[in-house]
Amino acid sequence: MGCDGSVLLEASDGQAEKNASPNLSLRGFEVVDRIKARLEATCRQTVSCADILTYAARDSVRVMVSNREHAAAGHCHRIKL
Repeated sequence: MGCDGSVLLEASDGQAEKNASPNLSLRGFEVVDRIKARLEATCRQTVSCADILTYAARDSVRVMVSNREHAAAGHCHRIKL
């Protein structure tokens, strides 16, 4: 079962950890892939998997906190993730 960033790794033979049956319910790979592409375009050959996950986690928290602040102020907006 994927409990770390190893589920993000692709395999040319289709045997990637993300394709294992316990991980088939995991979502959000496309979001991480978009973040990865943008970071790599800006910072070629200097961005690690840890950097990508850090940015993804930071931005996810920012969206959730912002959403809670709006809801508390009476401006409730649903954000589809």
